[in-house]
Amino acid sequence: RPQQSAVCHYCDYQTAPPAECPECHVAGIRFGGVGTQKLEAEVRARFPNATCLRMDTDSMQHRDSHTRAFEAFGRGDVQILLGTQMIAKGLDFPNVTLVGVIQADTALHLPDFRAAERTFQLVTQVAGRTGRSAKGGHVLVQTLDPEHPAIQAAVRHDYDRFARTELPVRESYGYPPFTTMVRLVVRGPVEATARLFADHLAGRLRAASEQLAADARVLGPAPAPIGRLRDQFRVQIQLHGHDGDRLRAAVRQATTGLKGPERVQWIVDVDPIDML
Repeated sequence: RPQQSAVCHYCDYQTAPPAECPECHVAGIRFGGVGTQKLEAEVRARFPNATCLRMDTDSMQHRDSHTRAFEAFGRGDVQILLGTQMIAKGLDFPNVTLVGVIQADTALHLPDFRAAERTFQLVTQVAGRTGRSAKGGHVLVQTLDPEHPAIQAAVRHDYDRFARTELPVRESYGYPPFTTMVRLVVRGPVEATARLFADHLAGRLRAASEQLAADARVLGPAPAPIGRLRDQFRVQIQLHGHDGDRLRAAVRQATTGLKGPERVQWIVDVDPIDML
């Protein structure tokens, strides 16, 4: 907003925001948001006498920005520190007595089988920033799904409770830690070409799995959750299997010597962490 530009935080692409709708050419465009900039404006309006500092990828551009921000907060020069997940981990400020988790369920419904786990981790970590001294502390969690098992377990710091609800779901759908998982992502500048090669690759994976008795479940190809990135269309394939060695052998057999079309790239990710 300060630079009056629209920015993609995945590929850093920037462009000037449109002055009118590109389809109907109506000039009545209203820009809104629910991110850290919007939160900062709300906090400053409600607490005008408090010093507030925002920490996110837009405001922390210099190499020592994080260090200087944390030092200012630790000295008390800054009374309210707000930001993204970068302020949730590894901080120890004894004078912090109130922590607020805004939109705690933002990542809860992402197309990632670890979404609930990551939400539990984040809320638990943020909540752990307060109450580290004799002063005690309070944690306020904002959520649209307060009854979700991950939220319920996180606000109580109850790992066992979370595991008891999450693990049966993982097991019933055949996801880690009960299976080994391999994710393949095909990307290219032409969507039809990338999809056609992904279809071919999936066929080879199914054939190799059957030949090696890997007993693998092959899902896809299908558009990746982030279907286009840096002008590249992205298509994903997932393999799940109980025998990790045979699953990896099937992937190795299916991909050895495989040549893709020009400008089409593909990667193999064993036990993937990023599902987007």
